Amino acid sequence: MTVQIYAHRGSSAAYAEHTRAAYLQALSDGADGVECDLHLTADGELVLLHDENLDRTSNGTGPVSTKTLAQLRQLDFSSWHGATIPAEYGTTENQLLTLPELLEILAGAGRPIGLAIEFKYGTRFSPRLIETTLATLRRLGWTPEASVVGNIQISFMSFRPSAVKYLAARIPRAHLCQLLELIDVENVTKKFGGGPLVGQAVALVMRRARAVGEKLVNDGVAHLAGPASSTCAPTQTTAKNGSKKAEPCGSGRWIAPKISPFA
Repeated sequence: MTVQIYAHRGSSAAYAEHTRAAYLQALSDGADGVECDLHLTADGELVLLHDENLDRTSNGTGPVSTKTLAQLRQLDFSSWHGATIPAEYGTTENQLLTLPELLEILAGAGRPIGLAIEFKYGTRFSPRLIETTLATLRRLGWTPEASVVGNIQISFMSFRPSAVKYLAARIPRAHLCQLLELIDVENVTKKFGGGPLVGQAVALVMRRARAVGEKLVNDGVAHLAGPASSTCAPTQTTAKNGSKKAEPCGSGRWIAPKISPFA
């Protein structure tokens, strides 16, 4: 088995997640690939951000989907981390990335590199995010069969089974990963609030959704499965310069061609 190292949201321990600096550092570190999350702006641009809202990772506030790309460019997406950005990694003003900008960075790696794209959804699934992404990739020469753009091998993943099903009708299973929650009632309760009964009820719903995802893997709809501790409660620490740093939830993932329905 070949083991590859993917930088989750770029080198997000060294620099703010999803930023130009984080991805340039990941390439410098020799990562085999990188991971990113995508959201659509109000004017239909694909930006690299994890959260639906801007509050945690910028000096802005409110939903990403209500801002145009130009409005997002006015925000600071890196200073919250507390790391000083080297001049060769850009300035504070150009740390926000679009998908085409990330692909341009990866194209400059001078070697084969992987890109794992995660599609994130709230309470409702809509194919618009996926379709915009695939259209953007097609303009750069991507085809579903090879799933390559230049030196970049691209794969796709989501926690949402409906998103994976939608992708499976358009992309070979070899390039698809069904993400599965590692569900802990205590962490769920911390994340959603409302007390133990609410936490148990939410965890039950999440386990049912996970079972659907497990079936997709076992039925061969998705080739890979990847659990992640996405239900942990984010914490804050104080950097040396006194700024607050939001610590992301655990990002450990594994892959396997088949999983047990009793996991």
